[in-house]
Amino acid sequence: MFDRSPIYRSFVLTLWQEHGRDSSEPAVWRFRLDDPRTGQRRGFADLEALVAALEREMAANWRDEQGRQPHPAA
Repeated sequence: MFDRSPIYRSFVLTLWQEHGRDSSEPAVWRFRLDDPRTGQRRGFADLEALVAALEREMAANWRDEQGRQPHPAA
C-alpha cells in the first residue's frame, strides 16, 4: 500500500463571530487552533492569518521522498 507512514497533524479548530459595541459595525470572524499533542493554542484575527499558519505548518512538516525540505514555491 504505502512505502512510508503518512505525515499528519491534528488540530482542533474553533471559530466564532465577534460583534462590535455598535450594532452598525459588521461582525468579524475569529479563529483558534489547539494542538492536542502539545497543548499549544494559537489565535488568529482573520482567515488569512489562519491559512498562512497552516501553510507554514505544512511546509515545516513535509519532506520529499529523499527527506529534503521542498522549495517554498513547491
